[in-house]
Amino acid sequence: MSSKKDVVQNVSPLGFPWETADPFLFCVHHYDAYPEGNDAMGPDPSLLKGRNLGHDFAGKDGWSMYHGDVVPGFPQHPHRGFETVTLARQGFIDHTDSLGAKARFGHGDVQWMTAGKGVVHSETFPLVNKDKPNPTELFQIWLNLPREHKLVDPHFAMFWNEDVPRKTFEDEEGRKTTLTIVAGSFDAMTPPSPPPESWAANPDHHVAIWTLTLEPGAQWTVPAAPKKANRSLYVFTGNGIRIAGEEIPIERRVQVDPTAEVQLQNGDTETEILMLQGRPIEEPVAQRGPFVMNYPAEIRQAMVDYQNTQFGGWPWDTAAPVHPRDEGRFAVHIDGRLDRPPSS
Repeated sequence: MSSKKDVVQNVSPLGFPWETADPFLFCVHHYDAYPEGNDAMGPDPSLLKGRNLGHDFAGKDGWSMYHGDVVPGFPQHPHRGFETVTLARQGFIDHTDSLGAKARFGHGDVQWMTAGKGVVHSETFPLVNKDKPNPTELFQIWLNLPREHKLVDPHFAMFWNEDVPRKTFEDEEGRKTTLTIVAGSFDAMTPPSPPPESWAANPDHHVAIWTLTLEPGAQWTVPAAPKKANRSLYVFTGNGIRIAGEEIPIERRVQVDPTAEVQLQNGDTETEILMLQGRPIEEPVAQRGPFVMNYPAEIRQAMVDYQNTQFGGWPWDTAAPVHPRDEGRFAVHIDGRLDRPPSS
């Protein structure tokens, strides 16, 4: 049996973005307590005073505009060579891209986009409620692509909240732990399939993206995984938790031995954990901003290709499109197919 020192390999504070291990490249957790929305689905103009519009990451008043100047978010920007996995936990995200696809998703939905050989997209956070606040919370995770798939055709998949598996487990004292699975599987819980060229599409790569919500005092055991996987637990809410017998404060990344069962013993408040796991790709990584390739020359080529082609151009009237307020959750895919969640 492994000792706690063997199980817990490293503990480090969470920064911005969160540090990740191969095959993951990047993880960021956004929580913004946005106010009521105006007619343009942005915050009231008076609330924008004192902000560095176009580059507002300060968190003034509990929220940021990021690169938006009317509606918060990230206007058109390119990607190549990796995937984005966006977990929209609260609020809405409006997606548009250079291939003509668009979507509004939120409240538990997940978008999984393979940038591949190149795509330009916009992500805005519309404040659809005019008479109450618009809290918005999301994770964006960057998952690398192996060399053989870095220049595949772009693709995106929508995992509607209703299709994302969740299960609540009770310990011997009746205290509950809720597991949500975006990638990977456990206890007959299997999420929708990742995009076909994703590193996660091969089960031998053991990619897992899980969230765990533990009630005060709850106990749960993370099952063992193969030894070739990297596994990190991110403690992002709560008041501390014991992991493999070691006291872990809030806002910590805990790297653990994937081959060991990991015992969780929660503290006195609800705690949430994000788990990222996967077999490493083990290839060179060259990154410059939104481009991730294997070698610097490929980054230079990506920049040239983007300048020459704009990765398909931009078919929208604005750099940061926002869908109609009453549109609801939907997706129009690259092939023109309209997709709505089962509850619509």
